[in-house]
Amino acid sequence: MSGIRAQLMTSSPDRLALAESILGYRFSDPTLLERALTHPSYAAEHHTPSYERLEFLGDSVLGFVIADELFSRFPKAPEGDLTKRKITAVSGETLSAVSESLGIPALVRLGRGERASGGRSRRSMAENVFEAALAAVYLDGGIVAAREVVLRLLSGVLDAGLVSAPLEDPKSVLQEHTQSALGVLPEYVVTGEVGDPHDRTFTVVVFVGNDSLGSGIGRSKKDAEKAAAASAIATLGITRARR
Repeated sequence: MSGIRAQLMTSSPDRLALAESILGYRFSDPTLLERALTHPSYAAEHHTPSYERLEFLGDSVLGFVIADELFSRFPKAPEGDLTKRKITAVSGETLSAVSESLGIPALVRLGRGERASGGRSRRSMAENVFEAALAAVYLDGGIVAAREVVLRLLSGVLDAGLVSAPLEDPKSVLQEHTQSALGVLPEYVVTGEVGDPHDRTFTVVVFVGNDSLGSGIGRSKKDAEKAAAASAIATLGITRARR
């Protein structure tokens, strides 16, 4: 969600409303969301709870939801395969990229020192607050609400990562398929960029003809294009790479 940084609200109610809009969940107890968006540096300065405990819980909630989804999607997959897929889906790289693309770090309350040192752009903070927000949803609405939020926010990651891993570069696999089956080449379009110039996260959508078949997030345009291609492979039902 590009432009979120520019929309950062100074008043807490507006900031929380924007966070609810990003998460797609309305809190019965907004204090849970406020805590999820409070960095330890701010908490220390203002003597208020930070997101650290929520982060601990959110890590487990996220792990359970992803494990359950994998278990359902791949009823015949061995434990080792499920574990590898889970590790990819919940990696710090994945979570920080998704968090940044949604604009969540821009809504976090930071202490003065942390703001001055560029704390808002730290990948670790983006990951931590994402997990904390998921825990807040779980505490407020239960596992059903948390599952819905997790699967929706990570839909692009899941569609790309849960498809049988191609033996070749996903862009090559997709191009081979669309060229032979449809007579057209995929087109990759950058739809979002967030972060400092030296630490960018890109969002890319892949089109085949006029149809958008997948999107991906990455630390480089190349990585985002690969993720988008993998998502398109899942959309088209390509279950294995051609040899």
